Amino acid sequence: MSMKNILAASLLFFLTAAVQAQQVIIPAPPQLAATAYLLMDADTGKVLVEHDADEVLPPASLTKMMTSYIVSEEIEQGRISEDDMVPISVKAWRKGGSKMFVREGTEVRLKDLLRGVIIQSGNDASIALAEHVAGSEEGFVDVMNQTAAKLGMTNTQFKNSTGWPAEGHYTTARDMAILARAVIEDHPEHYDLYQEKYFSYNGINQANRNRLLFRDDTVDGLKTGHTEEAGYCLVASAVRRDMRLISVVMGTDSENARAAETQKLLAYGFRYFQTQPVYAAGDELQTSRVWAGRDDQVTLTISEEIRLTIPRGALDNLDAQMHIDEIIKAPIEQGQELGNLTIDLDGERLVDVPLVAKQAVEEAGFFARLIDNIKLFFAKIFS
Repeated sequence: MSMKNILAASLLFFLTAAVQAQQVIIPAPPQLAATAYLLMDADTGKVLVEHDADEVLPPASLTKMMTSYIVSEEIEQGRISEDDMVPISVKAWRKGGSKMFVREGTEVRLKDLLRGVIIQSGNDASIALAEHVAGSEEGFVDVMNQTAAKLGMTNTQFKNSTGWPAEGHYTTARDMAILARAVIEDHPEHYDLYQEKYFSYNGINQANRNRLLFRDDTVDGLKTGHTEEAGYCLVASAVRRDMRLISVVMGTDSENARAAETQKLLAYGFRYFQTQPVYAAGDELQTSRVWAGRDDQVTLTISEEIRLTIPRGALDNLDAQMHIDEIIKAPIEQGQELGNLTIDLDGERLVDVPLVAKQAVEEAGFFARLIDNIKLFFAKIFS
């Protein structure tokens, strides 16, 4: 057995043997001055803190995360290019609110418009991109809602590409965290735009509205939003000690408040939780007896890496158990499910994944199968 596999087996023994581990005590999460909020580990999707996270609320310019996400998707699919010259319509030029200050009748490079959406929160840039992708903002909204459903944003409905107040335009803190995670994971080549502090266009230099980019070097995104109805909102992400968190704060009463409340959430998450790799895909966890096979053993493994977000100091409390099929007979295909691995923490099931065959095992010859079947017959009797 390789050193890597010895370590994997040792970890399983360590996890199951830690029966005397003490309970880890962490303080209650902070209570924020916000309508709704949520804190999620970006790697595992584990929700660490939530308050009214499924309450339907207006997203304001948080909407633009979906606009930029779809543009990145279209670029990846090769249907548009960062270097496309995008015509600016009268509708885009006339739109009020925050602006990139593009001019009607001109053409603007798509990558610059993407910066205008992300950094300057430009409503004009959002509409121009929507029209370029789908022919009209109305057609783009249909794409937005289809994409939201695909991502699992079950309580979101968009009516425009900007977040401009509109009846039936809503989302939740949970859905915004899901979207932010998709932005980070699916299009890292464009996620860097979210941490740019300034962008100049048409002789006008504007600062990123995410104040945490100027206060905290670990914060590298994502998006602010504000309308009278929505209040001040902020979706932020930060990385500390190889752990990335996503925070969503909706409905605060000022720019300073949304930044301060976000900092409270992030500080709590990084202080009291950790994301821990437990097993790698392909780790050899166990060997089991094979009946009627050319080989009498099969190696059990898992197909995907297991990473857990747990309270700091709780690693000793993890309880890992392998539940293996009582009788395993050849032939066995590589990847065939032969049991499952569970990991619990203080009675909560965190992981339940299949144990699979690392290699195929062919059926033995007639006489070898006959002998094994006889042995198996008596084994069943005496068991």
